[in-house]
Amino acid sequence: MGANTSQVSDLSDNPSLKALVGTESISENDPFWNQLISFTFISPTSSGDSKLLEEAVIPLAKILIENNPRSGNFGALVRIFLGRTKELKISTECQDQLFIWQAHNALFMIRCLLKVFIREMSEEELHLQFSYQERAPGSCSQDLLEELLSNLVHLIVEVPLLDITYSILFEAVTTLLVFFSYQLFHKDILRDGIIYQHIMKGRCLSLTSRLVKTLLYNFIRQEKCPPPATHIFEPKDEGGLLYGLASGVASGLWSVFTLGGAGSKAGIDQEHNPLPLSNQSLLLLLVLANLTDGPDWPNPYRQAITCFRNTQDTSSLSTEQPHTFQINFNSLYTALCEQQRSDQATLLLYTLLHQNANMRTYMLSRTDMDNLVMPILEILYHVEDRNSHHVYMALIILLILTEDDAFNRSIHEVVLKNISWYTERSLTEISLGSLLILVVIRTIQFNMTRTRDKYLHTNCLAALANMSAQFRCLHQYAAQRIISLFALLSKKHNKVLEQATQSLRGRQGDSTALPDYAQDLNVIEEVIRMMLEIINSCLSNSLHHNPNLVYALLYKRELFEQFRTHPSFQDIMQNLDTVIGFFSQRLEQAGSDLSVERVQEVIMKGAQALPTDRLKVNLSPVDINLPPLLVTQHSQHSWRVR
Repeated sequence: MGANTSQVSDLSDNPSLKALVGTESISENDPFWNQLISFTFISPTSSGDSKLLEEAVIPLAKILIENNPRSGNFGALVRIFLGRTKELKISTECQDQLFIWQAHNALFMIRCLLKVFIREMSEEELHLQFSYQERAPGSCSQDLLEELLSNLVHLIVEVPLLDITYSILFEAVTTLLVFFSYQLFHKDILRDGIIYQHIMKGRCLSLTSRLVKTLLYNFIRQEKCPPPATHIFEPKDEGGLLYGLASGVASGLWSVFTLGGAGSKAGIDQEHNPLPLSNQSLLLLLVLANLTDGPDWPNPYRQAITCFRNTQDTSSLSTEQPHTFQINFNSLYTALCEQQRSDQATLLLYTLLHQNANMRTYMLSRTDMDNLVMPILEILYHVEDRNSHHVYMALIILLILTEDDAFNRSIHEVVLKNISWYTERSLTEISLGSLLILVVIRTIQFNMTRTRDKYLHTNCLAALANMSAQFRCLHQYAAQRIISLFALLSKKHNKVLEQATQSLRGRQGDSTALPDYAQDLNVIEEVIRMMLEIINSCLSNSLHHNPNLVYALLYKRELFEQFRTHPSFQDIMQNLDTVIGFFSQRLEQAGSDLSVERVQEVIMKGAQALPTDRLKVNLSPVDINLPPLLVTQHSQHSWRVR
């Protein structure tokens, strides 16, 4: 969709809009409203077009804020919309596009105005804007704000998703998101806010499970925005039923609300955001799930997300979980696998894995876990192009998955070929487990040279620690990468020691220069300890399955010499000394000038001959300062997300 700024700027001069925001009250029975909402447009779905439109709406909205207490025209516009939503479901069944089209236009205008209102005033002041209305004699008063919120939720859950309803469903979801944007302007959690109270405890509460289910299915379906001809009302006869669309007010609105692109082909916007309803539904779902609990009630939307079950689960629904429902897990799993390019889809995957035991069990039982893990690894591989939150969520997802021993075994049985996005080396064939190790260690190395986020590499190492006892048939590149990471850590360790020594000499024995170096050294030694634990766990539990790791260990054996007598590593170095000494002796007995193939043969035979009781499995625990609410050490080689 193209953007025509000159046409957008005409909004402030439009006579119909000037009447809407003016001082004169307009009766709900006035034909003016039919003219106002009878325009054809495509809602902007790109941030650029939305910004242009918002900038044009701001001056009009500010005038309305000033005049609405006298005119009540905003409340009238809301009631015009509510009047049309009552028959939307029937209109959909009857293919009454005119009715749907006008309701959509009214809601679009409300949403544009609300976005400015929310930025300009408090919730209490917004509530008053809804209360300024023309009251007919004998009419009963109602909370128009609560009525609008309730109707939006009803619209989302009751109106089926079709080509002719796509746009109004998109607007309903987006308008709810606009309401929740109040939190963006406040540091404190708006637990006592009017909107929060209506959504959490009001009339919307009874629709909790239906709303969550509908938003999930919108995400699952991944419906593209239909072409304009299928969801924009067009006249079927020459007389037309558009209340003057071809002339006057409506034709002016037609051009300005499309930002100059109503008659153009679906272009850049739909290419960049081809799934606006799916994306907006996911965002609303995440917002609802992350609303804070009340002082004496839990978040019902989070409850619904954490307890829904598979449609194939035939057991009766628990009465202890009032907001539970059933959904097709296979369809949801497929959508999650396909949509990990966005951080919001990754956040949903994390939420379900972490909080919904039913979904987590289902995912871990799949035999095609590579479809889920590969997109996560691709996120980490392109770490420099991703925001830190996306990378961190991907890591936590891996950490959750690696808590499961069956997962850790199965990923070494999945063989992948020709990984197109892995460009550092040509990987013609590699197991999913080895690829995971390659990518996670690469992430650690990137972090150490760039961001230096301690918690990031701690979580990377925690995932590797969870997997280490199940390492099987590691690819030679994976084995080399493990040892190369240890080499990098060793180099950094020695550099910090050297800097500390030079600093101390430069200050002639003044020990006040050392605290910073001591802290850096402590962090590096913690990471080195974890790496030694990972190597040791692999050697202790599956030595005979990992000749490539033994080969890499022997090739770089000099790296470990300095840590033999280090008090922090003496216990764990015993196993490595045993392995290095045993295989070094075997190689010496085999002769000199051995080929790579001959060395590997000696290692494979030696792995079968090494008595397992010579290796200690239980070592002293690792003491690491972990970030709150992320991971905790469950056992010697098991780390879990809290």
